[in-house]
Amino acid sequence: MTPASIIIQNQTSDIKLSVSFRLLLGLYSIIPICLLLQLADTFFLNGRLLENLPSSPAHFLIFQILFGTPHILASTMLLGTNKEYLRFYQPKLILMTLLIILFFGIGSLIIPYVALYIITACWTVYHVLKQQIGVGRGVYRLPDTLFYSLLWFSVGAGVFIYMGMFLKDTVNAQQAEWIKFSASSLCFCLLIITVFCQRYIDNQLGKTFLWANTLLVLGSFYLYIQHYYFLAILMPRLVHDATAYIFYVTHDYNKHYQQPQNWLYQAAKRCNIHVFLVLPLLSAFLTFVLQVYGNDLVSFITRELFDVEVHKAVTLGLIGYLSLMHYYTEAFIWKHGSPLRQFISFKK
Repeated sequence: MTPASIIIQNQTSDIKLSVSFRLLLGLYSIIPICLLLQLADTFFLNGRLLENLPSSPAHFLIFQILFGTPHILASTMLLGTNKEYLRFYQPKLILMTLLIILFFGIGSLIIPYVALYIITACWTVYHVLKQQIGVGRGVYRLPDTLFYSLLWFSVGAGVFIYMGMFLKDTVNAQQAEWIKFSASSLCFCLLIITVFCQRYIDNQLGKTFLWANTLLVLGSFYLYIQHYYFLAILMPRLVHDATAYIFYVTHDYNKHYQQPQNWLYQAAKRCNIHVFLVLPLLSAFLTFVLQVYGNDLVSFITRELFDVEVHKAVTLGLIGYLSLMHYYTEAFIWKHGSPLRQFISFKK
């Protein structure tokens, strides 16, 4: 969701369901929950929670089934099962596919792994925070200069927080301190610009949304320096993924609730599966199949047919490709003029 694309609209006769800004804001309740968990563990549980939590939620299969990959697959299905969307975006999709193959496929032979990792990390953080801050712009309506200052301080801080957590085992002590200092400096700048921005917002919902997005970054930074990496990752992951699903389900309900418009929803109707459940159930099921069986199945096929064993072809290859395409397509599919955008409206 791009920042310029979010405008509060009145419902039209073609739209039955609207995205509620208050519902989206409610997702940020994960921030105080995670902070209270950390404080309770520090002061009352003697760090037992920290000792038993993995460094990343991705270590839990249930987390992978609920967050991350499912919303990427849902985004892919949303585009891929509607022929009119594929036709509309076909040139962009083909071009981006070629660029991904060239840069991450052929380019990986000459570009160091750490450089590719940092590039991907920057794109990931930018994608996550641009969505949240862009959605919030619909209610806080900041001037462009302030909005992009808020966005880039958030993304800059988020990138260093991300690197501090995921590169902690590959950097030395001096580099780790430099990353932490960079993150803290950008968080301080973010705090200052947020205080300044609220003066330009004339409604309480907008101010609350503004601070919710800022606290999403500041809260992750606090948990990062306290070494609660699991909770630091969980907060933006849950907010981002749940926000995306709200858009996807709202779009599909408005498009298909009267009459299924593609083969997926026609099949769902024959199976008496409610339109609300189609994308969440199917994307979670496909994630489970791909994560548990995908790599082994591809390795078995390539070993039997070509006597070559390919490792992590699904989790790194297929899901990696779909993730990068998701980052790309989400930048424009919700803009005004997009065929998807006609099925989305907003309300406070």
